[in-house]
Amino acid sequence: MADFETTMGAPSAGGQVVGDWTGPAAAHAQLKKVKKQKVLLMGKSGSGKSSMRSIIFSNYLARDTRRLGATIDIDLSHVKFLGNLTLNLWDCGGQEAFMENYLSQQRAHVFSNVGVLIYVFDIESRDVERDLATYVNIISALVQYSREAKVFVLIHKMDLVQPMTREDVFDHRAALVRRKTAEAVAIVQKQKPEQPPQASLTTTTTPTPTPVANNDLSPNLQLFATSIWDQSLYKAWASIIHDLVPNLSLIETQLASLGLAIDADEILLFERTSFLVVSRWTSAEGERNPYGDRFERMSNILKSWKHTCSKYTGTPRNAEQFSDFEYKMGATFSMFATKFTTNTYILVCMPPGEARFNSAKLNVAAARSWFKFLDGPVVPAQPAAAAVPGAAAGAGSGLGASQMLAGMPAS
Repeated sequence: MADFETTMGAPSAGGQVVGDWTGPAAAHAQLKKVKKQKVLLMGKSGSGKSSMRSIIFSNYLARDTRRLGATIDIDLSHVKFLGNLTLNLWDCGGQEAFMENYLSQQRAHVFSNVGVLIYVFDIESRDVERDLATYVNIISALVQYSREAKVFVLIHKMDLVQPMTREDVFDHRAALVRRKTAEAVAIVQKQKPEQPPQASLTTTTTPTPTPVANNDLSPNLQLFATSIWDQSLYKAWASIIHDLVPNLSLIETQLASLGLAIDADEILLFERTSFLVVSRWTSAEGERNPYGDRFERMSNILKSWKHTCSKYTGTPRNAEQFSDFEYKMGATFSMFATKFTTNTYILVCMPPGEARFNSAKLNVAAARSWFKFLDGPVVPAQPAAAAVPGAAAGAGSGLGASQMLAGMPAS
């Protein structure tokens, strides 16, 4: 994608993937410029905000977070995610004095131009009512200044709740949060000045009806039960990041084309440092997998493997620790994870078979050039007539996708 003005095509009616030529305008539209997102990380002091941030973005182990101190005021960091996305992460101290300051003197500064609010509740808090009251004030300020922002609420430290009651405890707290969110929106709705009746342009003197309160102010709210000791943290943060990634539809289309080309069961695309799942593709066979949390488990496993490599090689945790990881489960399945682009790793799960496995690795290597846009914004420099050799031929002759990717002759 970085070098040519073509994209891998969607599946054709015959099941094969063929080349789909696009011009410069379409390429420019798809490969967007660097996107910056302001992300607020808020919650009561001691709720675990800085711990989860350090695990996800700074490669801390869960046990290492015990030495982290309380955040003073706002800890601002710029996290580069892939090549096209920069997160302006505002980790806001949760002490009451700071919270009052955010809501009064710094209100406009803190809550303007927010793309995402991540609010963390400590499930073990002894003052739930005060926590919820603070949350209502935060949501009211957010809706006032950034009504398009998405809200992710993490009910954290769920490992401290007995396993048999975790689901009920989470459901009860989630219902409270949803109700309080509605209350916050209602507060802002009441504060909105009523619009005066507009003069009619005709001779009719019927006044304009007063707008009825609606849900246009309601934030996009998602809730997660999390803990730093299991994969639930990766599930929540992968969901947060997923919708922020530029060119997401293009990534999903490319992965689908690649998955069909190599006859894979499942493909996961990970960000290099955090190992959060950026995107994924699953075949009809892969959809039968009963483990719904397998994606987050793989994030956790690969992150742990990365830490192990760091421990035994003496290299920094943020450095690149491995380039290939293979696992073959006899007659059940095969899997490999490999360095894909500068900013990503790719994991491919597929049916057993040595020839199929080796062919898939070759085709994944051949497909790297199609995903170079993940390393940064790309401005195609070649004229519209410069198409990938074989792509147009594939469109006309029905050339198989795997043959396109690896340059193999048609059989």
